[in-house]
Amino acid sequence: MTMEIKNIPLNDLHTQLGGKMVPFAGYNMPVRYSSDIEEHMAVRNSVGVFDVSHMGEFTLKGPNALDLIQRVTSNDASKLIDGQAQYSCLPNETGGIIDDLIVYKIKDNDYLLVVNASNIDKDWNWISKFNTKGAEMKNISDDICLFAVQGPKGVATLQKLTSTDLSTIKYYHFTIGELAGVKDVILSNTGYTGAGGFEVYVHKSSAELIWKKIFEAGAEFNIKPIGLGARDTLRLEMGFCLYGNDIDDTTSPIEAGLGWITKFTKDFTNSAAIKQQKEAGVKRKLVGFKMIDKGIPRHDYPIKDAAGNIIGKVTSGTQSPMLSIGIGLGYVTTENASPGTDIFIEVRGKALKAQVQKLPLV
Repeated sequence: MTMEIKNIPLNDLHTQLGGKMVPFAGYNMPVRYSSDIEEHMAVRNSVGVFDVSHMGEFTLKGPNALDLIQRVTSNDASKLIDGQAQYSCLPNETGGIIDDLIVYKIKDNDYLLVVNASNIDKDWNWISKFNTKGAEMKNISDDICLFAVQGPKGVATLQKLTSTDLSTIKYYHFTIGELAGVKDVILSNTGYTGAGGFEVYVHKSSAELIWKKIFEAGAEFNIKPIGLGARDTLRLEMGFCLYGNDIDDTTSPIEAGLGWITKFTKDFTNSAAIKQQKEAGVKRKLVGFKMIDKGIPRHDYPIKDAAGNIIGKVTSGTQSPMLSIGIGLGYVTTENASPGTDIFIEVRGKALKAQVQKLPLV
């Protein structure tokens, strides 16, 4: 049975812009328009726009919405104020992670959950399973387009299109306002690049207008459309996890370095076992590393110690455009996880030296 690949609403526009479309997470997505390095540098130095409309959005409303979020997510959503967002994850019952997500508190009894495209159905079914008190759940993924306007000139670009003072919106906070004459747009100070900027949630009926207005506003900054290739190199330089690579159904939040989004002030799925793991310590940890020898680490390459013993594997790897060296993330045994530790990546049969580094890598 072959899965049907969906198109995002602006598929034709991306094709016209020269986007090379590839299947990703069940959707045709632009992987690049020019070159990954050119697009990466545009985001680090100026401004670029990602169409990430493949992401999933669920609304949770009603008096039992927060209770449901608290039961299924690892972070403490009761701490959120109106207009605040929170990075979190959905633990499974066996110690792994169903997905990572962002929880947006619009107001009391009104939340938006943003989940990974490849996990929309999986997450919906998982959360629904725990919805025993009748929170109002709605999957609005097909109606919402999401544009990530990222880079040091991102705010200046968007500011031309709205009367909302974007400089007053703190990191991981958002507002619902008007953009380019379109009402009810979510303007969120979040992103997956570490380069600053906003994420813009808009109904698909206004998506093309908003996209074009953003590009008009950013013309003076040489704004560029950015594909998945540069999205991956940008997030890797920051050490941000990618679901399916660095975290999955078999990796615990503690192993993945996500203890900071795992709050034991409440009960959530598998919280007792995860708490026990945190107290007892874990046998492996997700680390960032930089190559010392010349070579590019790739997903699933073995990681060895100096004696040649396998101590883990690479989960994500690339050539860093900013550093011009290979960088990556991978799980290693805890005794090899301290920054400064020499490790060896097996690249095509050769053990190439690398060093564990604190995140971010850039």
